[in-house]
Amino acid sequence: MGVARMNTNNIPRHVAIIMDGNGRWAKKQNLIRLVGHNHGAVTVRMVVETSVKVGIKYLTLYAFSTENWARPKREVAGLMSLLSKSLHDELPTLRENGIRLRGMGEIDRLPSEVQERLRLAEEATKDGKNLDLMLALSYGGRKEIVDAVAQITKKGYAPDEITEELIKQHLYLPDVPDPDLLIRTAGEYRISNFLLWQIAYSELRISNLTWPEFTEEEYRQCVHEFSLRERKFGMCSDQLPKKLATI
Repeated sequence: MGVARMNTNNIPRHVAIIMDGNGRWAKKQNLIRLVGHNHGAVTVRMVVETSVKVGIKYLTLYAFSTENWARPKREVAGLMSLLSKSLHDELPTLRENGIRLRGMGEIDRLPSEVQERLRLAEEATKDGKNLDLMLALSYGGRKEIVDAVAQITKKGYAPDEITEELIKQHLYLPDVPDPDLLIRTAGEYRISNFLLWQIAYSELRISNLTWPEFTEEEYRQCVHEFSLRERKFGMCSDQLPKKLATI
């Protein structure tokens, strides 16, 4: 089966991915969970490269949630070590391909080495124009909204001054457009506290493949299916501009 072709006139501007199934993949192979995470890192590289190829401008990856801190200490330490190594090793490739790396979440909870490597990578790639790559690290959607409300309260806004736009401007990365397409792997049908504010009108696509098994063909198929969907945003089909209609 060949790689899916897509309608290049209607690809998502922003794709967000819940990368699930590293541990289950490893278990099937009789391997420890950290081996699954290492294989998952290879999939990350593929998805980033493919996003650039097809013209996606924003890619957000759910790399580590606030809930993930409750995992076994050995696994958390291994994940932080893998993250630190990846931030260092992938930096030349990010710069060569015009990719801007950005972190979002409770970054101050990360180990100091990871924080520093993330800071250096963000600075070194800040001029990238081809793709904004967001890593959600120690991230929780509810916490992001709570933090936004706290900032607004501190600034003394009156209740009648609080709007959706005001809340958006106090999210972690207010300049990033909402995801058009949200993909979750490993056949799970949960949002898992990811981008709760931003995905109000995102199209959803569930892949039955675990993250280490997620291929370029599957990713392109997800984008292809998006390109054929009709996004009505509460309107009727006959109200939509032609560019939003199913092709």
